Amino acid sequence: MFELYILEHCPYCKKVRNFLDENEIEYTIIDTSEKSNEEELIRLGGKRQVPFLVDKEHNVMMYESDDIIEYIKSL
Repeated sequence: MFELYILEHCPYCKKVRNFLDENEIEYTIIDTSEKSNEEELIRLGGKRQVPFLVDKEHNVMMYESDDIIEYIKSL
């Protein structure tokens, strides 16, 4: 299952969430407005940017909404 680090009002996060929802793809939302989640995001990816996708099954982590969507389409 994917983990998606987001901020609630981020339009790029909404774009990815809409794609996942429309395609009935399961994922877990991790809200980076919570300090511990923000710290985890920075630890994993190196910067405070959302959306950030973690695919533990394939050991893939990435930023950028378009890249995330294209990656998921390729699976």
